[in-house]
Amino acid sequence: MNTSPPAVNELDDRQGKSLRLVAYENFTQQILNANIRPGQFVSQRELMSLTDMPLGAIREMVPRLEAEGLIKTVPNRGLQVCHVDLRLIRNAFQVRLVLEREAVANFARSASDADLEKIERAHRDIVRRALAKKIDGRLLTDAQTVDWGLHDMMIDAMDNEIISNIYRVNSLRIRLIRLEHVVLNPAVVLPTMYEHLELIAALKERDVQKAVDLLSTHIANARQRTMGTFGV
Repeated sequence: MNTSPPAVNELDDRQGKSLRLVAYENFTQQILNANIRPGQFVSQRELMSLTDMPLGAIREMVPRLEAEGLIKTVPNRGLQVCHVDLRLIRNAFQVRLVLEREAVANFARSASDADLEKIERAHRDIVRRALAKKIDGRLLTDAQTVDWGLHDMMIDAMDNEIISNIYRVNSLRIRLIRLEHVVLNPAVVLPTMYEHLELIAALKERDVQKAVDLLSTHIANARQRTMGTFGV
């Protein structure tokens, strides 16, 4: 059995991979926290500050972000965060529809009764709070968490790392789109929750086709609200 310590190059390689991953995760968290905006230009030095990571990790992270379409290099300008336009909206929502239709069908068959009850309670709590008082920032945040949580849970239930990774990257694009145009706001909190509750009822009935149809309508409504900001 070889008990000798790893070579220096091997240690450096392990550390480099770890730093790249941490830098990437920190960058995506900044998107979720709305500290990075769509279309924003950022320098590598600014990315160091935003992610609290060294320059080497930033340089190694950039190709991955470019490959995923989250940033692009603009000659003489620097790095630009994904810009929101009609093409991005159409593409991102189409990917979302393809993945989530399969996910909701699987979820209707496999989700436990206990999980569905828990999800339903979370949604009804948002509705109760929204009806009882003015919808404030905290309620909006909680509603958005419940909203995204259901969709993420359905995808994760497929137990497919390839699908989860594609969905995760596309979800970041959707969040950038919403930061720019359609953040969940007071006017759509209750309609969104009601659409989810109708979907949850279909899931509890184990009605696969009804769940797929309701999910498709739900995503189409979200897409149309977004397209409407462009006057389409």
